[in-house]
Amino acid sequence: MSEPTMSQENTSQRNTTTGVGGLHHVTAIASRPQGNVDFYAGALGLRLVKKTVNFDDPGTYHLYYGDEIGRPGTLLTFFPWSMARRGTRGSGETTVVSLAVADGSLGRWIERLDRHEVEREAPRNRYGRPAMRLRDPDGMLLELVETAPSDAEGIVGVAGVAFTLRNLDPTSELLTGTLGMKWTEDGSDRRRFTAGPAGIFVDLVAAPLTEPGRMGAGTIHHVAWRADDEAHQRDLRGALVEGGLGVTPVQDRRYFESIYFREPGGVLFEIATDGPGFLRDESPEELGGKLRLPPWLEGRRGQIEGLLPELATSGVEGGTG
Repeated sequence: MSEPTMSQENTSQRNTTTGVGGLHHVTAIASRPQGNVDFYAGALGLRLVKKTVNFDDPGTYHLYYGDEIGRPGTLLTFFPWSMARRGTRGSGETTVVSLAVADGSLGRWIERLDRHEVEREAPRNRYGRPAMRLRDPDGMLLELVETAPSDAEGIVGVAGVAFTLRNLDPTSELLTGTLGMKWTEDGSDRRRFTAGPAGIFVDLVAAPLTEPGRMGAGTIHHVAWRADDEAHQRDLRGALVEGGLGVTPVQDRRYFESIYFREPGGVLFEIATDGPGFLRDESPEELGGKLRLPPWLEGRRGQIEGLLPELATSGVEGGTG
């Protein structure tokens, strides 16, 4: 993905914005592709809903996990680079991704994670909800939070994210301003916001003396927020530019349209449209089965497939907590 560049496009035709509709997806960096599939589709039971490549680096897979059809808000995506060095968490980064599981299910999750030999911590209450932290094979910090109905099966979506920042104020202003989030709670070193109809949470954690993180395997590349459609995205983009942020032009990601910018604390944000979605080139039953390339890369399919490592996906999908 290209780094954001400053844009001075005219925003005179912008209408009013309505804030973002919640989380669209979270994208992280991994090392071994097979280890990534084995963990997220196997140990966590998510569905691999799209197997494609990084459009800006087609020699690398881009793997999407989510619910049965990859709805926005359920998606975790990864760039697995086999030779990637492990990154370090620090300031200016997304440092925790929380996943929603059913009320009363953490006991079953402990059994499942222990069976898969997943590194985890003991459950504890966070903001009145039982939660448990664990690490993926690259050390990425995840959290299971009981926020879904008790009859829900498996992981039902992304419940929230946490950003570690040196100064919380500028990011707080952006979240409650252009992005339309609600500031709900304030601790001594932590602020909580909610976004969208589903009420996903965003925690800002103060770390004024913490060094910036180093990108690598086990770190989170960017967080994407939902826009209803291209008009909504255009309105948000105009408001961000008007607010002095450098925002990329719209980029075609085949399954959604995207813009990128860095929020004042340094975290890379994306705003992605809900459509057209993952069913544009696969049926619900076929999702994630074959390598899908955008039309502009189909002519290089042979070369790209020769660069990508073998990836076994059968026998590891599905399962519940």
